Amino acid sequence: MTTDQSNWIIISLGGSLICPDHIDSVYVKKFVDLIEKKVATGTRFAVITGGGKIARDYRDTLMSLGVTNEVTLDEMGITVTRVNAEMLRHAFGDTVEPVIFLSPKELHLTGKSVIVGGGWKPGHSSDGSAVGLAEALGAKCVINLSNIDYVYTADPRTNPDAVKIEKTNWSDFRKLLPETWHPGSSAPFDPIAAKMAEELALEVVVMNGKNLKNLENYLDGKEFVGTVIV
Repeated sequence: MTTDQSNWIIISLGGSLICPDHIDSVYVKKFVDLIEKKVATGTRFAVITGGGKIARDYRDTLMSLGVTNEVTLDEMGITVTRVNAEMLRHAFGDTVEPVIFLSPKELHLTGKSVIVGGGWKPGHSSDGSAVGLAEALGAKCVINLSNIDYVYTADPRTNPDAVKIEKTNWSDFRKLLPETWHPGSSAPFDPIAAKMAEELALEVVVMNGKNLKNLENYLDGKEFVGTVIV
């Protein structure tokens, strides 16, 4: 794992992990416990919460009601991510910065070891927020926790020839991504954020966030399951 003098690690926590169908309080508690355990060793964490299925449900509902404005649809999803962030902030208690941040450009840090935020603004995914936050904090590592074990060369659900990727570089990884990003996209990483991450020379790790022991293995420098982009 890559670290730097700032000791900040950015985690993009998928909304599907927080709330697959309903809020998974057991998972949230285990996630908080793990992060607080690592904070005790001197590491600091910035967590970006996604919207997940609920955000997509709101988007689809608005579309069914005739709303077609992309900015409006995106703002609806951002609102959901911030509700998730507020919940997670309270779950951390005294460890966390007492206010969620709304923009990686405007951070107000008071020495806390954990900060939590949601979506930023229309046109930016949670991946984009995570990369922007890494730039603001001088972090060199972003962990993308989703519901997949690896990134594949194609969608393994529809392509039997899809091959898992354990390690790759940004140039090759970006060839797997679409040219543009839209709210609700199922791409493994926002292509705009991927370009930013390459320019910043970030290490991004994509792993299945359901397996928190696997995340701990990565944080401890042990063998883990996931895709590393460097």
